Amino acid sequence: MLADKRILLIIGGGIAAFKALDLIRRLRETGATVTPVLTRSGAQFVTPLSVSALAGEKLYQDLFDLTAEAEMGHIELSRSADLIVVAPATADLMAKMAGGLANDLASTLLLATDKRVLVAPSMNVRMWEHPATQRNLAQLISDGVLVVGPNEGDMACGEYGYGRLAEPLEIVGAIDAALSDGPLKGKHILVTSGPTHEPIDPVRYIANRSSGAQGTAIAKALAALGADVTFVTGPADVPPPSGVRVVSVQTAAQMLAAVQAAPVADAAVFAAAVADWRVANAGPSKIKKDGNGLPTLEFAENPDILATVSQMTQGRPSLVVGFAAETDDVIAHATAKRLRKGCDWIVANDVSPETGIMGGAENVVTLISDAGAESWPRMGKQEVATRLARKIADAIG
Repeated sequence: MLADKRILLIIGGGIAAFKALDLIRRLRETGATVTPVLTRSGAQFVTPLSVSALAGEKLYQDLFDLTAEAEMGHIELSRSADLIVVAPATADLMAKMAGGLANDLASTLLLATDKRVLVAPSMNVRMWEHPATQRNLAQLISDGVLVVGPNEGDMACGEYGYGRLAEPLEIVGAIDAALSDGPLKGKHILVTSGPTHEPIDPVRYIANRSSGAQGTAIAKALAALGADVTFVTGPADVPPPSGVRVVSVQTAAQMLAAVQAAPVADAAVFAAAVADWRVANAGPSKIKKDGNGLPTLEFAENPDILATVSQMTQGRPSLVVGFAAETDDVIAHATAKRLRKGCDWIVANDVSPETGIMGGAENVVTLISDAGAESWPRMGKQEVATRLARKIADAIG
């Protein structure tokens, strides 16, 4: 799929640099040519010999290589590739890119290039969440830099969270999408994610345990395939993905309004865990314990966003995908839900407490459609998202 494409791969420092070796192998399997650039920090984790041997190409490390620089080598390197990929992209490399620094070969290449750049961030979770890194990320996206990952998981430092380098095949997919513009180029896809918070009073609310991880992963996977994504999210635990249009809401009513205000979509994926009910008599001020018994809460049904969009007579997306989070009789309940709501597909999963799926890093889903029920094995939520995104691309691409 990448036959005859030329990839300039910049390998930053960090333990995740070892994955760059597998990335090189995977890229060469697709027919791509990989020219490696190894930073000084990267060489602390992988050897120049291993990188060069796997790439089958000359390795570049030094900015002041006199032979190459006699021919303006850094300029030629930066312009001869079809795509520049930085994997792993450390916090330091991203900061240099955002600030326009050029004090080594890697940063000079990135500043001198006229080609697209794809970065795969990898760093400690606290470094990733630091405001400086997020500012740099926003600047890079504004500059047109493409981003894949990072993923959530255990880290070599012993911490857990976002900051893991995207898997090599995930990066290959992002490279393919960047060079081919992706099978979903020109398609607008709406994704909802996260929980909703329904107020009891100004300081209390009704919610659920959804982290928003699966919806976020789906938005990322669709964007990686070239889709223009509108991402409507409740107050999720995970940060919204980069490179998509983000609309933040709190309540189910606000989510419905945001969905209805979004541009007409070619497909819609409703992964949000929308609260079924709201408190109709929510207090305007904090409810006090006054010794006169428990407060009376009057409940009302929230709008059914999935059914509303599925049953639209005008402007309905050609593919509407719902989610069914169940604790028993998963397939039967999800099948009935698909028919009742009128959506095209339902992604069913078992969120019983013992599964660890609600708020966890993995998922086990069954895709239900007119064709029947297709059960997938347990896998990471990003893998579920990638698989679902490819099926969506096949359906509407």
